[in-house]
Amino acid sequence: MSKCYVICHMLTSLDGKIDGAYMSAPECAPALAAYGNLRKTFRCKATLYGTKTMAVSYSDGYVENLAKSERVYPRQDYVAVDRADSYIVSVDPKGMLCFSDNFISKKGRQRAHVIEVLTEDVSDDYLAYLRKLQISYLFAGKDRLDCSLILHKLQKTFSIERLMLAGGGIMNWSFVQEDLVDELSIVMAPVADGSMKTASVFEKADFLPDRAPAVFKLKEAKVLDGNTLWLRYMI
Repeated sequence: MSKCYVICHMLTSLDGKIDGAYMSAPECAPALAAYGNLRKTFRCKATLYGTKTMAVSYSDGYVENLAKSERVYPRQDYVAVDRADSYIVSVDPKGMLCFSDNFISKKGRQRAHVIEVLTEDVSDDYLAYLRKLQISYLFAGKDRLDCSLILHKLQKTFSIERLMLAGGGIMNWSFVQEDLVDELSIVMAPVADGSMKTASVFEKADFLPDRAPAVFKLKEAKVLDGNTLWLRYMI
């Protein structure tokens, strides 16, 4: 299947963490700025996030007390907006996230239409909820996500040729697991907090089968302001 080109672009600490106390350190500020500025260089029309990342940073948390739907919607893709300049792809297999609008605006970034990625396990009530808000959605598996199908549908249905994969760790690895990431971009802040409770760049879900370690080839390394390091790898 054809697919969009995938760039995994992440901000990390020296110990490979993608969130945690280190992000509030003053010494991390130059890396945070560089991470945001470098996003634009990749010219990605869409950015994909996992459920947890969406709930914490982009959606309105998790939905509660869904209204009972009198209509049963078929498990078919729904395109509310197909000509947006920018998209946020929200991977939400069971249909858990809460939204107040079908576009998300974040400071310093282009206003983006939400595309929910679901499995067929999602409830009829949640589909009705998304339709009411005019949030687009795609089905990518019966009870487990098919990452290659996600990329194919994003390209075919929304003409997304370049996709940024931006966490969390489980979501990132799910695409690496299937050899679907084309490029890895790491902006490394010169700080570490040693936490064992925060997410890393890549984390393998327990239900995924074992595979050989993913191997990356260094394409470029640059020292940026504030002792920040920018590493670019090809798979």
